[in-house]
Amino acid sequence: MLNHYPLWKYLLIILVISTSAFYALPNIYGEDPALQVAASARGVEVDNQTLSRVSKLFEREGVFYRNAKLSSTGLLFRFKNKDDQAKAKLLVEKELGDDYAVALNLATATPQWLLNMNAQPMYLGLDLRGGVYFLMQVDMEAAVIKSVNTFVSDSRTILRKAKIRYLGSKRVKNDVVLRFKTEALREQGLEILKRDMRDLTFNEKEDGKTFILQGRLSEAKLKELKLFALKQNITTLRKRIDEKFHGLVEPIIQQQGDDRIVVQLPGIQDTAGAKDILGATATLEYRAVDEEHTVEQALSGRVPAGSKIYYTRERHEGSRIIPSVPVLLKKRVIVTGEHVTNAQAGIDLDSGGAKVNVSLDAYGGKRMGAFTQESVGKRMAVVYLETKQETVKDAKGNILRDENGKPVVKRHTTEEVISNAVIRGHFSNRFETTGLDSVQEANDLSLLLRAGALAAPVYIIEERTIGPSLGQDNIDKGFMSVMIGFVTVLFFMAFWYRKFGMIANLALALNLVIIVAVLSLLQATLTLPGIAGIVLTVGMAVDANVLIFERIREELRNGNSPQNSIHSGYEKALMTIADANITTLIAAFVLFVVGTGAIKGFAVTLSIGIVTSMFTAIMVTRAVVNTLYGGKRIKDLSI
Repeated sequence: MLNHYPLWKYLLIILVISTSAFYALPNIYGEDPALQVAASARGVEVDNQTLSRVSKLFEREGVFYRNAKLSSTGLLFRFKNKDDQAKAKLLVEKELGDDYAVALNLATATPQWLLNMNAQPMYLGLDLRGGVYFLMQVDMEAAVIKSVNTFVSDSRTILRKAKIRYLGSKRVKNDVVLRFKTEALREQGLEILKRDMRDLTFNEKEDGKTFILQGRLSEAKLKELKLFALKQNITTLRKRIDEKFHGLVEPIIQQQGDDRIVVQLPGIQDTAGAKDILGATATLEYRAVDEEHTVEQALSGRVPAGSKIYYTRERHEGSRIIPSVPVLLKKRVIVTGEHVTNAQAGIDLDSGGAKVNVSLDAYGGKRMGAFTQESVGKRMAVVYLETKQETVKDAKGNILRDENGKPVVKRHTTEEVISNAVIRGHFSNRFETTGLDSVQEANDLSLLLRAGALAAPVYIIEERTIGPSLGQDNIDKGFMSVMIGFVTVLFFMAFWYRKFGMIANLALALNLVIIVAVLSLLQATLTLPGIAGIVLTVGMAVDANVLIFERIREELRNGNSPQNSIHSGYEKALMTIADANITTLIAAFVLFVVGTGAIKGFAVTLSIGIVTSMFTAIMVTRAVVNTLYGGKRIKDLSI
């Protein structure tokens, strides 16, 4: 019988529509202005005492908040309006001081029962939600210098092991320069260095007194180093932001050009706080402990050549503070944190104490293996170095600014020994770091190692703050554009195709609901270009119905019966519809693969819209038409 669907198709349509409506529902609740409070100093915790302290502060100052929530990520206060939110931030910063990070945020107002069923609103991008934007310059010269210094250190080790005497080695610009007393020694050194250091091109020179060997990095190696520094910094910045903001922020971090990184933090409205995090440069170094000399001698002013005094990290165990103590370490670095590929905390079965299982890459494993082979029973330390960029404030807590209105910043470097353990045996790529005082310290150490180090320093060269009011304005304009396009299409379809036009309008409305549901389920980021993709989809979604309805009209003009005309209209238009949508999908796929940022957002919503529109324009409208006209004797169609 013509124009009848089997029961399973109706059930499928009902299932898709009901599921889509459920997962699109969270988007109608909006967001509340919120304040996030988290610990920013070691040994400081955000607990019920902190909650009580801040709550009493708000009561005393007359600041109304809707509710407060304490979780593993810190405190979250919700407010009725942005004025209360801004006032609360100033009060909390003054009350709690620098030991706590206080950030403005936006928290979803979706009911908990929906969140428990994984029904969450779609994620809004920087241009809709507000936040901060940074353009960061990667110091490529520093990355090259760092690599050359490693080659200098390696050349010394290679020559010592080969028992080839040399007068000295140092870095001169981007070259490794070694000096020898005789030409024969230089030739011996050249032979072994060319074998073990293939990334360097060596040239022989003389200055009248000594014989010089000059090693230079190839252009291919320089390009590789710079690309690695850029990619490694992107990865490290993403991990650092996730750790510092406890996963509450979904950053957008992208490469721009050959030496720049764009960082966008939607929902964060505190530029100074974000700069303090992004401006920091951290690294980890494994160094040998100098056990040939005493710390007391070094502290008295007799620091041995090739060694340096470091201090252990001050630790908090409950109310007890364990002070830092001096440690004498060798200057030569064995391995840095950039060579760590993984780190996991665990329990040492032999001692019952805490440990960290560390994995190194091939290069790091080779260096570590060579060192530990001759250092069993000795101690090795892990040094944490961090350079922080902090905004300068006056006595009243206001941020100082220069003549251009930019915040004044200062840098300070922290060097701490976070582990000092005995080497139990020879190891290379995988080993255990023991000697830790607690499981918490092991977790902290593994977290630092996993986050990695910046391969090269980064500097903020441009910053912009997009306030929530601008974001709301963008949302309103985007919503208005969708509504204008949607309503215009509705009127046209209803006027031109009458009852069939109303069926197409129903499918168009369901199409929008399904698009929103898919974006919410995927937790895709919706931006202004994404809204443009939805607006375009609204216009394109009725194309399929226009083709079908015009084919039905053509069949009616040719004298076919209404039932045959409906059947032929859907069947004959199907291939044309498929061809048109597949070509558009190919274009959207290319945009997604080749494009970045905003272009990707446009491609995502366009692709989703094309797929959903085919479902609603073909299956849903056919189901409605079959329900209204299937199996009935009809003389004409309202089309």
